[in-house]
Amino acid sequence: MEFDFNQNLVLEDQAVLLRPLQASDLNQLLYFSEKEPDLWKFSLVPANGRENLEHYIGMALAARNNKTEFPFIVYDKITKRYAGSTRFYDINFAFKSLQLGYTWYGKDFQGTGLNKHCKFLLLSYAFEVLQMERVEFRADNNNERSKAAMLSIGCKIDGVLRSNMPTYQSASRRDSIVLSILKEEWFATVKPNLQSRLLP
Repeated sequence: MEFDFNQNLVLEDQAVLLRPLQASDLNQLLYFSEKEPDLWKFSLVPANGRENLEHYIGMALAARNNKTEFPFIVYDKITKRYAGSTRFYDINFAFKSLQLGYTWYGKDFQGTGLNKHCKFLLLSYAFEVLQMERVEFRADNNNERSKAAMLSIGCKIDGVLRSNMPTYQSASRRDSIVLSILKEEWFATVKPNLQSRLLP
């Protein structure tokens, strides 16, 4: 199946709604950009401050136009507030693989179960609609919170890419941990385990 990058793709369940990111969403996300600087500690593309957030959203939308990424804004249906953003990227239909990342949530939404709902919707779409064979995740190897979150949904560690990426905060480079879920793992264990932990 090919992906329609122009479609109004909305993924939702009883707790969360993911819809395509838009330029106007700057207003929905600006609070996190200006008031929660710790969110961007491990980010490869800084989004702290209005100018950086405009650039961040602009890059995401340009990548969607180039048909390499599909960014979403995340809306928490329980609190009726926008919570953050996530996306599919490095989408490769020939190899039946994609990456899931650029995920961040405001502090009020961390540890609430929101992430598990988002990942369940995104992984279901990737494996069951797009027919992907592999979904990959990457993070700064020093980002313990992100690593714990990925392991908690059922990802397996593939390895660490040494000095893989530059960081925007300094002249140093980061080691990137690579994790993944395979299609057979999704149906056999990850999906039922994750589904059982979703909020009713």
